[in-house]
Amino acid sequence: MINSRHHARCLALEVLYECDIAGHDAMLVLRRRVTDDLQNHENVAWDDDAIVFAEKLIRGVQAHQNRMDIIIKRYAPEWPLSQIAVVDRNILRIAFFEMLGDVDTPLKVAINEAVELSKAYGSDSTSRFVNGVLGSVAEHQTELRFVQN
Repeated sequence: MINSRHHARCLALEVLYECDIAGHDAMLVLRRRVTDDLQNHENVAWDDDAIVFAEKLIRGVQAHQNRMDIIIKRYAPEWPLSQIAVVDRNILRIAFFEMLGDVDTPLKVAINEAVELSKAYGSDSTSRFVNGVLGSVAEHQTELRFVQN
C-alpha cells in the first residue's frame, strides 16, 4: 500500500515534470497516473491522504510558480532559470511550497525530502544544488512565505 507523503511527493514531481515538458493538464495527469498504478500493479493502492497531499502540492506549485521562479533566480543567480533542469526546478518548487506555503511540513523535513527527490530523480550534482538553494531560502523563510499564518 502506497500511503506515505514521500510517495506523494514523487507522484507530484512526476506530474509536474510531465506538465512542464508536455503541457498536459496536471489533474488529468494525476488521475491517469493513479488509475494506471491501480490497474497495472495488483499490490499498489494509493491511500486517499497521499493523493490529496500530492494534489495539494501540485496545485500549490502551479498557483505560486511565478513567485517561486523569482525566488530561484534570487537564490541561484549563477543559474538562469532556463538552464536549470526541469526536474531540478520542480523539486525546488515543491520544497518551496512546503517551506513557504500552506503546508504542515517541518522545515527540515521539506529540505530532506527535496534532497532525497534530487538523489532519486536528478543528476549527480542536483542534491548539492538543491540543498544549497533551500538552505539559503530557509534563512529567509518568514519573509518569503506565500501564506501568512
